[in-house]
Order: sequence, then C-alpha cells, then structure tokens
Amino acid sequence: MSAPNLFLIYVRDAEAATAFYSDLFQIEPTFVSPHYVAFEIASGVLFALWTGGSEHAIPSTPRTCEVGLMVPGPASAIDEIFASWVEKGVDVAQAPHDAVFGRTFVIMDPDGNLVRVSPLD
Repeated sequence: MSAPNLFLIYVRDAEAATAFYSDLFQIEPTFVSPHYVAFEIASGVLFALWTGGSEHAIPSTPRTCEVGLMVPGPASAIDEIFASWVEKGVDVAQAPHDAVFGRTFVIMDPDGNLVRVSPLD
C-alpha cells in the first residue's frame, strides 16, 4: 500500500495562510489557486492549504491534529527556531519545554491550526 502523500490544512484565507507558511518554513508553493495552494515538501509529497472546507476552519472549533516539524540537533536548535518564529510574531500555544520525547513547542497559524516543533524521533 502507498504511504499518504497529501497533508491538507483547512484555512479561511488561502492568501494569508500561504504568506504565513511560506515565511514560517521558508518554502514557496508549487501550485496556487484562489482556494487551494500546495507546497511540495518532498518528492511527490504535498503540504496543502484549502478553503473549500471553510465550514471546518472556525477558530472556536477544537483541532484534532498538528503540523509537525521535527528537527535534528540538540535542544538548543529547537529554542533557536522558537526565538526566530517569535520575532516573526507567531501566536504561541506552548512555550518551549521538555516533554517525554524531548524539547518541544507549539504555535498557531492564523486559523488556529497547531504547528509543533520537536526533535527527530
């Protein structure tokens, strides 16, 4: 069986979300339309933003998943990413702390979707 190759995030404003994720991850989209924007994050693997499910992208709706960025290196590498993202003005959901799997923190995108940074498994 094939592995998942599309990770879709519901957003209210595709343009604003595209700017947010482009700046946050320092990547450019590979496909842009008014309601769907895709970033190729690995060969054949897409991270995409979609407004077509906007009824599910309500800030008061609890989120049941997170976007994850696993980084190599020591705990200080995670703290450095946190500091650089705070300078960008991100909304912090959880400040850096040590969890059972290592150093981690969580921020929110403009729609309240969670983005976690953690060490490589």
